Amino acid sequence: MPGSTGRTRAAEAGETTRRDQDSNSYVYGVVPADVELDPESRGVGDPPGRISLVRHGEIAALVSDIVLDRPLGRPDDLLAHQRLLDATAAEVPVLPFRFGAVVSNPEAVVEELLGPNHDDFLAALKELEGRAEYVVKGRYVERVVIGEVLAEEPEAARLREEIRGRPEDATWDARIQLGQMIGEAVAAKRDADTAALVDALAPTCAGVVVREPTHEQDAAHVAVLVDNERRAEFEKVLDEFGERWAGRIDLRLLGPLAPYDFVAAPGQGG
Repeated sequence: MPGSTGRTRAAEAGETTRRDQDSNSYVYGVVPADVELDPESRGVGDPPGRISLVRHGEIAALVSDIVLDRPLGRPDDLLAHQRLLDATAAEVPVLPFRFGAVVSNPEAVVEELLGPNHDDFLAALKELEGRAEYVVKGRYVERVVIGEVLAEEPEAARLREEIRGRPEDATWDARIQLGQMIGEAVAAKRDADTAALVDALAPTCAGVVVREPTHEQDAAHVAVLVDNERRAEFEKVLDEFGERWAGRIDLRLLGPLAPYDFVAAPGQGG
């Protein structure tokens, strides 16, 4: 219908004018200047912003326009930020920026970020060439690890029997004590199992970082930087641990991911 088409064009024109006046540049990370973008790539915002490159010398920033008419921080924005960086890392080296990095315009991207840090960013990108980050997560099978604790800790087993079948109110102190004992024992097991995993994986990796646990039943949470040519060797070691820990620890491998744990330049991190 002609009338509705006219209103749509007017709305689009108004939106374009507002974006030209009010938009800022959201920065996702830094890549080599010679990369080619997927024209369908989108980032944060509603609607999601179109990704473009701001080049300077041998490096470029991944950016999109964003109108700051609401605070950043929606789950969809964070996921869009991570998805773009992880997809990029699967193809080319990338230095990921923290979520929420915004500067005033593309000129400021060059003046404030790319120009002053060009050589450091370029050196870091070269260091990451042919490598990718992966995350190894291990989660204890709860009944199995608690069974181990009860078998190894006579006092824990005694407390378990003391509270069995009795009302919660009457055994409150014993339950708290048992919970603390189990928590400390699981933490000790986590330390030992993580150390064993790191010792085995380290020879196949260019870098290893032990992350903090995200759950009380975590057995391991490790980020690794792996050379692409050694990925099969790395995965073989991980498979061996999967077999060794079968029924006790469930292992998951996540990646390739942007190297959040292995960059330290300004504005970066995971």
